[in-house]
Amino acid sequence: MRLLHVVDSLDAEKGGVSQAVKTMAEEVRKVGFFNEVVTLDFQENLDDTELVHVNGLGPTTGPWRYNKRLIPWLLHNFSRFDTIIVHGLWLYQTFAVKKALLTYAKQIRKEGSLVTLPALYIMPHGMLDPYFQRATGRKLKAIRNRVYWKLIESKVVNSANGLLFTCKEECLLATIPFAPYKPKRELIVGLGICEPPIYNKSMDEDFLNVCSQLRNQKYLLFLGRIDKKKGVDLLINAYRQIVYEFGRQRISQEQSTSFHEFNGKDFEYAPNFPKLVIAGPGLDSVYGKEVTTIVNNCPILRNSVFFPGMLEGLQKWGAFYGSEAFVLPSHQENFGIAVVEALACSKPVLISNQVNICSEIQESNAGIVAEDSEAGTYTALRKWTHLSDPQKIRMQKEARKCYEKHFALDAATSRLINALSYRG
Repeated sequence: MRLLHVVDSLDAEKGGVSQAVKTMAEEVRKVGFFNEVVTLDFQENLDDTELVHVNGLGPTTGPWRYNKRLIPWLLHNFSRFDTIIVHGLWLYQTFAVKKALLTYAKQIRKEGSLVTLPALYIMPHGMLDPYFQRATGRKLKAIRNRVYWKLIESKVVNSANGLLFTCKEECLLATIPFAPYKPKRELIVGLGICEPPIYNKSMDEDFLNVCSQLRNQKYLLFLGRIDKKKGVDLLINAYRQIVYEFGRQRISQEQSTSFHEFNGKDFEYAPNFPKLVIAGPGLDSVYGKEVTTIVNNCPILRNSVFFPGMLEGLQKWGAFYGSEAFVLPSHQENFGIAVVEALACSKPVLISNQVNICSEIQESNAGIVAEDSEAGTYTALRKWTHLSDPQKIRMQKEARKCYEKHFALDAATSRLINALSYRG
């Protein structure tokens, strides 16, 4: 099979879609597929170490990410591919691929050519989730999406050979927000995650180089974009509450001075309580500055919450392996690549019930699932801290089993190949 992936960007800071595309392309290459990626990124900004050839057509203009080079490139290269996967919705690439295919079909008919039109699949990556139509602060974007769906996106989705979903929950949610929604086929192919590199002590040092305060410290890990959708504010507020409670207990037990004399001073309320690492891009955003200000202005949090920025390579794996558990109280998460990476490192995950793979986590006893609220996040943290050491060790083993059963690469790659091979 000759496969083309079309994606807006491969920039890791823009979320999990970029990593999903890279992993998928590299895995199907290993089983003998010829495949390439075309992206609207600048060619000079692409990673030269990619195992799969990437065509960068940037720059783009405007929020739609319009790129005048994409349609001509597609028309010139369609003949080299028999299958196309467009990753994501709502941007120029879906419109461009559909328009280019219509033009290409006319060319084929006019020339009397026996060339077959490439099959088209759309992988929404959670972008049909009703959250985006209901979330506070997205009223204008929701109206824009409804109009865009009527004019453009419904025609792309409903005429494609099929939609590819990462999990059952994503597929179910996609039926809710828009009409007409009548895809020809809905295929749950999953999303495999690479095995993490085997742990070694150099990973610890790489991570501690950017977060030296955590040497010999226990910590919980959030790794992702610093974004309101991810519930970082919920996490900080819930963590503050539970550290306050543990600290108050310690002071009442160990100090003759009254608690109120400590309140508001800069000291460690609960020195043996796990610290909190919030790692990822977005600290310079308005929201990122808001959450860091909360921490900097709060004595309870100042010595307990750390923002090392975006972690990559050995730094990232050092953070995973060194953590007690992974935390993600997201308001909407289609898949959660970092969640699965944590499971692969045998780390339990404390997640909200809005992470679409939460049922697999819960059924496997690989973590704790709670509401995407401050109270729910607090409950998850409290449950974790009250587990005994044997219970935590048992959950670590179940986390790894969950990864192997649901999210290992081989099974996901096989499902994708089977889906794309169907020509009914």
